[in-house]
Amino acid sequence: MPIDPHLAETLATVVDEGTLEAAARRMHVTPSAVSQRLKQLEQQVGQRLLVRVKPVRPTEAGQAVVRFARRYALLEHETQAALGLEAQGARPRITVAVNADSMATWFLGALAEFTRTRDVQVELLREDQDETERLLTSGAATAAVTSSPLASPGCAVAPLGSLVYVAAASPDWWGRWIGDPATARPEQVGADVLARAPRVDFDRSDELQATWLRERGVDPALTPRHFVPSTHDLAVAVEQGIGWAMLLVHQAEPMLESGAVLPLGGQPVTTPLYWQVTRTPSTLLEYLSRSVAEAAERSLRRPS
Repeated sequence: MPIDPHLAETLATVVDEGTLEAAARRMHVTPSAVSQRLKQLEQQVGQRLLVRVKPVRPTEAGQAVVRFARRYALLEHETQAALGLEAQGARPRITVAVNADSMATWFLGALAEFTRTRDVQVELLREDQDETERLLTSGAATAAVTSSPLASPGCAVAPLGSLVYVAAASPDWWGRWIGDPATARPEQVGADVLARAPRVDFDRSDELQATWLRERGVDPALTPRHFVPSTHDLAVAVEQGIGWAMLLVHQAEPMLESGAVLPLGGQPVTTPLYWQVTRTPSTLLEYLSRSVAEAAERSLRRPS
C-alpha cells in the first residue's frame, strides 16, 4: 500500500517537536487528531513507527518514513517551482547536522551564500562530527558534515577537507605546571606534566585532546579535564589558563603571535570532514552542496 505523504509529514513533525502536543500546536490541530493520523499511518505500513516517550523516538521503520517525508517535501517544492506555483506552498525546510567547530568557522559562510538566492528554511543541528551521521540515519537531518567517508543509507558522500588543530596553553598555565613561561620550550611539556595538568574538552565525546595525549604516551583517562561546550569559549578558557587544549589553527595563530598562548609542541591533529546529503533529485540540495563545497575549499585543508 502506498505511504500517504501527508501522514508521513505528521510523523516527521512529531519527531521534530518531540511530543504530540507540540506537533499539534505547530500543525494547528488537536493532539487527538495527530494521534489518529499516526495510528492510521502505522496501520497503513503495518509496523510500529514511534516510541511514545518524552521526547518521542522513531523506531527503525519510523526513521525510514521520516526520511521519506523529508524527501517528499523537497520533491513537492521542486514540482511547484517547475509549475510556477511557489507562492502556493510553504517554504521547504532543510535540516543540516553540523559540528560546532565547522559552524563557528566556515559553514555559516556556505549557508549565507545558499540562503542569499534560495527561498528556504534551514535548521542547523549542532552535533559532534562523529555523531552527525546518526542524525542522517534517523531521518532527523537531510544533510550533514560528518567524519565518516562511508555514505549513510540513501545518501551521497564527498570529501570536504580537514580542520587542523594545534596544542596550546596560556603563560599562566605554563607558570603553574611547568615553570617560567619566559623561557618556555615545547620539549619541556613531558608526560609527567600532561598527566597532572588539566586540559579543556568541548564535551564528553571530544577526542581531540585525547588523541594528542595518546601520541605523547599519556593515558587521557587518567588526566584531569574541564568541559567548555563552545568553540569560542573553549579558546577563551585556554587563554585564561583554565587548561590546555587543541585549538583550531586559525584561532591559535593570532594568539600565538601575541603571546596569549604558548605552543605545546607535538603533531597537529587533523579531522577529515565529509559532506553527506540525501540522494533526492533536488536543485535545492544541489545548490546547498555546491555552496558547502566552495566554502570548504576556501577554509579547510584540502584532502590529499
